[in-house]
Amino acid sequence: MFTGLIQATGTLRYISADQLQIHWHPETPSWVFHDIQLGDSIAVDGICLTVTQILPSGFQVDASPETLSRTTFREGRQGDRPVNLEPSLRVGSKLGGHFVTGHIDGVGYLDAVESTANAWEMTFCVSDLRVSRYIVPKGSITVNGVSLTVASCSESGDRFSVAVIPLTYAETNLQTLMPGDGVNLEGDVLGKYVEKFLRLASTDHHAALSSLETVLHPSNEEISPAFLAEHGYL
Repeated sequence: MFTGLIQATGTLRYISADQLQIHWHPETPSWVFHDIQLGDSIAVDGICLTVTQILPSGFQVDASPETLSRTTFREGRQGDRPVNLEPSLRVGSKLGGHFVTGHIDGVGYLDAVESTANAWEMTFCVSDLRVSRYIVPKGSITVNGVSLTVASCSESGDRFSVAVIPLTYAETNLQTLMPGDGVNLEGDVLGKYVEKFLRLASTDHHAALSSLETVLHPSNEEISPAFLAEHGYL
């Protein structure tokens, strides 16, 4: 579990198609990764990954086929790429962002970015229904692991805007994005549960009505006083 509050930035390098090395920057505070261990979960650009090897100033992870297919990591490329880093949430820690699982729903793309007096306004496009269905005005969204609030969005959620404060912009890789660049998106997990509960409730409701209809009127037989008496209603 994560919060979407980035603790450090670093660089990612592909060792193979499914093995990645991440190195945090030298200026990273020592407390962020001072107790890193094998098997720890760390969010890398919002993706929950497991540490498989500890390096002097970083760590190595394996990326599953599901991770590669759902995230920007499928765009394997040469050289280093900047990434946002967040260790998993500790019991008793402050929850300043929102509940982030690190399980990416899909990829979106930066459409436009504009500097204003007190924020950077960034607009993203989403073609994946697995992502857009959970994007609502004033709801939470995770972009490359950064917890943000949806300022506005289209009715279907396939286009949305966020306002990024200067501190967040300067301390994350959002500042490196150019129009057309892909980003990892995770919708609010609470919305996913609400959607499922409503769907199951609707299904159960229809099933209950169907069952009641079967009991009250199991065939095309006409409902008459005799029929009601036979079934205990008179």
